[in-house]
Amino acid sequence: MNAQARGPDGRTLALFALTVVLGGSNFLAVRLSNLELPPLWGAGLRFTLAGLGFFGLVALLRLPLPRGRVLLAMAGYGVLSVAGFYALVYGALLTVTAGVATVVLALVPLAAVLAAAVQRLEPLRGRSVLGGVVAVAGIAWLTAEPGRDPLPLGSLLALLGAVACVGQSFVLAKRLQRHHPAVVNAVALLTGATVLLLLSAAVGERWSLPRRPEAAWALAYLVTLGSIGLFLGVLTVVRRWTASASSYLFVLFPVATMTLEALFLAEPVTLTMVGGATVVVAGVWLGAFAPAGPPPDPPAVPPASRTEPHGPPPARPAAPTDAGR
Repeated sequence: MNAQARGPDGRTLALFALTVVLGGSNFLAVRLSNLELPPLWGAGLRFTLAGLGFFGLVALLRLPLPRGRVLLAMAGYGVLSVAGFYALVYGALLTVTAGVATVVLALVPLAAVLAAAVQRLEPLRGRSVLGGVVAVAGIAWLTAEPGRDPLPLGSLLALLGAVACVGQSFVLAKRLQRHHPAVVNAVALLTGATVLLLLSAAVGERWSLPRRPEAAWALAYLVTLGSIGLFLGVLTVVRRWTASASSYLFVLFPVATMTLEALFLAEPVTLTMVGGATVVVAGVWLGAFAPAGPPPDPPAVPPASRTEPHGPPPARPAAPTDAGR
């Protein structure tokens, strides 16, 4: 029975939940770091330091470094999950609200399901597609904004590009599951950070270090738990589960963010938030956790023929002799 059918074990489920919390808390930390650091520079600095941290772990564990096609695949994972995603989202947020962006980005599980099916990594399951649709509906409810302006075409294309990047990154992460997560993340984060820093320089962002204590602490959190912890958690979940099921991490991040805001920042909780979060969780359960049904019955074994039994025919009894009469 495959991982999708039997569902995650207890350790995978606990790691899935921890990764959701880390991803959700990142939104709060990024809000603080952006008080002083321009977006692309802040992301590039964060992932550079996190990538160096992963390389330190690689050296400590004496892990072999990748070469050839494997190295290119790890770099591609970084371009998709780090550079492509962050650059496209930051560009879209110049003209759309975070709520609108969150709705479009909720398409990530659908993108991962389709990418895995097209590349023959996983079969296409109707339940996974339906779960993704339900999760998108929940995010739309969760981030409902009255009087919302129409979504510009350029921003929509940028957000859809970000969705495609993350969806494909889950498939690529699954293909790299035989390699140590520290090695994959070391190469990926430094590759993505390099692209982000080049983009930051190209648009003329000012490079500086945070001076305000809250921004400095936010950056420290984003480098450690928010990047090293988060990316290590994502790759470990993908290794222990399927790519499509793991991608549902993404739609739970906003739910975790709003929960943390309510707990620690005293943000009000509305019925819209509760209803939307409930629908999101239902979609995640349907697409990732719901059992896929019992396995098919094994093929019946045809009964042995009565006219031609297996094996040699039984020996005929010997004819009685005169001595035995």
